[in-house]
Amino acid sequence: MTINTDALIIGAGPAGLFQVFELGLLGIKADLVDTLSAAGGQCAWLYPDKPIYDIPAVPVCTGGELVASLMKQIEPFHPTFHLGEELVELKAAEGGFAARTSQGKEFLAKTVFIAAGVGSFQPRRVHVEGADALEGTHIHYHVKDPDIFAGKRLIVFGGGDSALDWALALGPKAAALTLVHRRDEYRAAPASVALLKERAARGEVKLVELANPTALRTDGSSLTGVEVTTKAGDSEMLDADHALVFYGLSPKLGPIANWGLEFNKKTIVVDTEKFQSNIPGVFAIGDICDYPGKKKLILSGFHEAALAAFAAKAIVEPGKKVHLQYTTTSPLMQKRLGVAGEE
Repeated sequence: MTINTDALIIGAGPAGLFQVFELGLLGIKADLVDTLSAAGGQCAWLYPDKPIYDIPAVPVCTGGELVASLMKQIEPFHPTFHLGEELVELKAAEGGFAARTSQGKEFLAKTVFIAAGVGSFQPRRVHVEGADALEGTHIHYHVKDPDIFAGKRLIVFGGGDSALDWALALGPKAAALTLVHRRDEYRAAPASVALLKERAARGEVKLVELANPTALRTDGSSLTGVEVTTKAGDSEMLDADHALVFYGLSPKLGPIANWGLEFNKKTIVVDTEKFQSNIPGVFAIGDICDYPGKKKLILSGFHEAALAAFAAKAIVEPGKKVHLQYTTTSPLMQKRLGVAGEE
């Protein structure tokens, strides 16, 4: 069954989410496809607890808070999310564009918005036998609900900000926590590294450096331990109920590179009137687009989304004049936002 949509957005990061909002104000409903299992892009996956200081009128917010606010903002427009799927095919078709995901889901879209950051993101996974079967239940590449780890034996793999932030946050609530890093130098904030080592010195957490996971111990469908092996060849079995893996995200252009788009290096060339690519009806916003003077800032993606939405309106409803209206005074926009009649 083909899903018909006015707008298909590839990427559910901040730019893609705000694209939903700008389209919604103009009466255009959107579907979003993202390879990650949750909306938010890099903000949600790489720095959910890190402060962001350059969002207009928001002195400070974390990546997670920004995503939550954007999700709240687009609620009136009821977008449909297709998460954990990669768009593998896009081609011109009668009435717009035919698209297909890695799960076999098919779309017919009048317009397409590529908001894929630096490409499709995939978590760098643990390459140990049996890990795939435990993914999402006992092996985690993203923390959805920290409460499930309370009172559990945890192993955190990684040496960057995400690994140390979660190790510090979950350590006091866990029955036991071990951080395993393949190096003896960390890529996290110095203050986080210092605090982790202080806790290790007090015996509150365990640090295993210069080691990698080499085997899993299971009891049926449950994880009971992870074997780690040092570069010197010494192995140790660590008891664990859950393993949290923060090896980072691996960006790649993927199938986008095969759709006939014009690229400058690994970014899509667009105009600055509509942020439209060389293919009419296909727009690119956020970090993946390129034009003279382009700056990879979240606020730039918001601006690009606004102008792209107006251009899309002319395609979705050809021949109909698009008037600039303001949310402060437009009854139509306020109705779409669900605030009509409010003061």
